[in-house]
Amino acid sequence: MNSDSFLDFERAEELKAAANASFQAHKFSKAIELYTQAIALSGQNAVYWANRAFAHTKLEEYGSAIEDATKAIEIDPKYVKGYYRRGAAYLAMGKFKDALKDFKQVARIAPRDPDAMKKLRECEKAVQKMRFEEAIAMDERHSIAESLDFSSIEVEDTYDGARLEGDNVTLEFITKMMDDFKKQKNIHKRYAFQILLQVRELLLPLESLVDITVPDKGCFTICGDIHGQYFDLLNIFELNGLPSNENPYLFNGDFVDRGSFSVEVIFTLFSFKILYPTGIYLARGNHESKSMNKIYGFEGEVKSKFNETMADLFTEVFCCLPLAHILNGKVFVVHGGLFSMDGVTLSDIRAIDRFREPPDEGLMCELLWSDPYPGLGRAPSKRGVGVAFGSDVTKAFLKENNLELVVRSHEVKDAGYEIEHDGKLITVFSAPNYCDQMGNKGAFIKFRSPELQPDIQAFSAVPHPNVRPMAYANNLMSLLV
Repeated sequence: MNSDSFLDFERAEELKAAANASFQAHKFSKAIELYTQAIALSGQNAVYWANRAFAHTKLEEYGSAIEDATKAIEIDPKYVKGYYRRGAAYLAMGKFKDALKDFKQVARIAPRDPDAMKKLRECEKAVQKMRFEEAIAMDERHSIAESLDFSSIEVEDTYDGARLEGDNVTLEFITKMMDDFKKQKNIHKRYAFQILLQVRELLLPLESLVDITVPDKGCFTICGDIHGQYFDLLNIFELNGLPSNENPYLFNGDFVDRGSFSVEVIFTLFSFKILYPTGIYLARGNHESKSMNKIYGFEGEVKSKFNETMADLFTEVFCCLPLAHILNGKVFVVHGGLFSMDGVTLSDIRAIDRFREPPDEGLMCELLWSDPYPGLGRAPSKRGVGVAFGSDVTKAFLKENNLELVVRSHEVKDAGYEIEHDGKLITVFSAPNYCDQMGNKGAFIKFRSPELQPDIQAFSAVPHPNVRPMAYANNLMSLLV
């Protein structure tokens, strides 16, 4: 090694140490930046690539994590952490079979490592279970909602929680239920089933793209991801008022998963939807899906707090959620983003058959998964799903459809929001201190008609009971930490 190479190596090691410190401080974007600088100086060091893969995983950039881990493996085919990091990223995307291949390789390289063998067994069990469930699903394609009779479920005299009298959800019921949730008390399963069935009936006739009219001088609030952070949802209502016909909201997807109060969040939002059908609107996010719920905690939470039948019913109801909304023909609101092809019209979006699990490609997938990026044109998604789209794509879509602004969610932002693409696109994220570790603010956007100029309000996280995020997640999620 000549003197220049030695100096490059020393500097790269300093950058790696700084990147590791940023990672430990949960500054994952900064860590990626520093690992990238180290790689520029010493690109054949597998450790740098694997470490950057781990930082990408923490930011849910699983596509980039797979690319980096693959590079680490190419540099050193016996580097255990390369396979481990790639397997974990595949796992996070629900690609259990691909993950299993990498964990088998980990076990081959380190056969005496008890931790590696434990993770391999967990992954093998998950793949086995997935195959079993796929086989069962082929035989049992019936609707839970069509066969469920909630009225036959008895409410015990000892139950002291919120009660529904007849078929009507009332504000009194909701406020009692919300107060019970603060005390970590469940609603009775009879009422839970009733709410799910009633909200399904409201969602079924809606188009995949819903038009919303905000009357002159009226206000309208858009919230981004909540991710099971119930006490932060309550704080939004403290700051901005409860949903009502006079104070309407749109919650823009990802109500559940990761946070461990997802049941409380979703029953609160669904109950308000039943009480005020035009006072609250709900859009589907990428986490309103069976595959995500199975990995990131919501399925486990529902089974823990209720039962498997209710988890299956949630899967059906989530398939009824609209994919996008438009305010007064001007503001296009979607969870993820725009498309891998030009010329997509609002009519194309209305025509999407949404009553299914999200596919891996196409318009529905991209609405739920895509992200903006600072360049022009399109690029592969860092997530490994959807597409990264530039400012020219945003402007062309707005012009094509006579719109003025795109509002989307889907990404953690330090300030709770970010204005991009020359002011034509706003990301809003409403889960502050995401997963109790990101340190970000949350935000919501208020629009006043007729101008519909965005007024963004940021807020900080509030305390919650001592139940950690991902408390109900699949055991395999331990592989990501």
